[in-house]
Amino acid sequence: MNLRTTLGAGIGALALLLSMAGSAQAAEGNFTYKYVDGYGVERLVALHDPHSGKCINLHAVGDDNEQPGYGPHNDTDTAVTVYLGANCQGPEWRLKAHGQPAKDTLEVRSVRFDAPQAR
Repeated sequence: MNLRTTLGAGIGALALLLSMAGSAQAAEGNFTYKYVDGYGVERLVALHDPHSGKCINLHAVGDDNEQPGYGPHNDTDTAVTVYLGANCQGPEWRLKAHGQPAKDTLEVRSVRFDAPQAR
């Protein structure tokens, strides 16, 4: 009887560990960009520890009918692809991990972060 209980607890702990590893897919650090709001005021937006491996339409600029954001800065631990179009479409550029801020002429509406390397 003790063997069954121990085995069950071990399998449960392993399942929990595996499920946590899959959900922790996030770049560590900040990704920032700028945009001009409806009042003509420049705003700075920061994504802290953004999710990796999926397309992210950026706040206030993530629709092709809006003015794009600009001047992205990738200060996360993974590379990111930035897209001029929504839904990770259109022209794209790669920004390396912990890179320098891009020029304000680089426009962005959506991003996709690479999966982080094993830590």
